[in-house]
Amino acid sequence: MRKSIVAAVGLLATGMVWATAHADMVSYKATLTASAEVPPTTSQGTGTAAVNVDTASNEVTWSVTYTGLTGPATAAHIHCGALPGANSGVAVNFGHTLASPINGKGKMTAAQLADLAAGKCYVNIHTAANKGGEIRGQLGQ
Repeated sequence: MRKSIVAAVGLLATGMVWATAHADMVSYKATLTASAEVPPTTSQGTGTAAVNVDTASNEVTWSVTYTGLTGPATAAHIHCGALPGANSGVAVNFGHTLASPINGKGKMTAAQLADLAAGKCYVNIHTAANKGGEIRGQLGQ
């Protein structure tokens, strides 16, 4: 690390242009349906989720829209560690303001981001009638 700092100062001192690395933004999307829940529900609800990751800071932003739920959303999350057909723990809680659209930001760990890149994360929305989740969608690029 120290050599790279010295090299950078040397390049700047000689008048050479110094380029800095920029973080990549990686986008993931999901379509939320009742049939994707585990177990499936009979809800007529549907939705979409867009999740963007800043790879330099591990910050994620999300925008989730939904309609047709059996009642108000009581919880909404990103879960990581499971492929379609399996459940896993909450990685990111979307908070308490859950009216559609749900917008926000948070952080994910390196392990959670690895799961996201591997297709092992999903978004789901819970209601009083479907405490385990009413609609769900697997996040993918």
